[in-house]
Amino acid sequence: MSQIPLADLDAFVAIARVKSFRAAAKLRGVSASALSEAMRRLEGRLDLRLFNRTTRSVTLTDAGERLLERLAPALAEVEAAIDGVNSLRNRPVGRLRLNVPGVVARFVLPPIATPFLQAYPGITLEVASNDALVDVLAEGFDAGIRYEEALHQDMIAVPIGPRRQRFVVAAAPSYIAAHGAPDHPRDLMRHRCILHRFASGRVLPWAFERGEEKMSLMPPACLISGSNEVELHAAEAGLGLVCTFEEFLAPALATGALRIVMPEWIQSFSGPFLYYPSRILMPAPLRAFVDFVKANPWPE
Repeated sequence: MSQIPLADLDAFVAIARVKSFRAAAKLRGVSASALSEAMRRLEGRLDLRLFNRTTRSVTLTDAGERLLERLAPALAEVEAAIDGVNSLRNRPVGRLRLNVPGVVARFVLPPIATPFLQAYPGITLEVASNDALVDVLAEGFDAGIRYEEALHQDMIAVPIGPRRQRFVVAAAPSYIAAHGAPDHPRDLMRHRCILHRFASGRVLPWAFERGEEKMSLMPPACLISGSNEVELHAAEAGLGLVCTFEEFLAPALATGALRIVMPEWIQSFSGPFLYYPSRILMPAPLRAFVDFVKANPWPE
């Protein structure tokens, strides 16, 4: 009984409503013979006659009346559920879950997320800030934001946020007065430095560029932290040199609490990318977000 095709039940309701195989067939865009075959299958499975047929009329039997009474509301619910799901293809309503690194959550996403949510009030945006490399699909996210070196090759990537960002080295005036400022990355080996430990557990070397010259080194640490706030506070207190996103240091640089050192040796790199697995059958909230990001490029 559970293997009765839903299409046959739907055909039964269509015929019962108009009391005509021909009229029901026209409404459904199929042949009258196809509906007749569907009713033969249904009556055969139920072992009950559902219609009394003559050359002039089609009427329901008592069994047909009872089936229609119970079945019509149920099929209406099914139809409404399908219509509700179909509407999500074109109407951006629902939840959008993003996994982003801390620097993106703090500096890149806010000026994008606010106007996006104002434009699409039916969307709920959920943002998880995570500097570790995660499988966004396995973790239940619709998309992620990462930098170029962390993107998977099988993902679609869309630029989001500033197209170039910089790592800079800075120190407090009190540190520079006490220890001097380095002129070359090699000078860092005799300075006190504040290093960052990423969520993966790695402490990365500091990388530098000057024209075509590139070099990296692991300077001696006076502090290693996983918190940018801790590192910034220590640098402002004159504890040592810090190397991080220029955005993190911007307020302290603006007030003079920190100063950039070795300004000709600054690492520049591509900005972040929004990435997701496929353009096919994209959830409406994600499609709306992708389209919004493309239509509103980051001001340079």
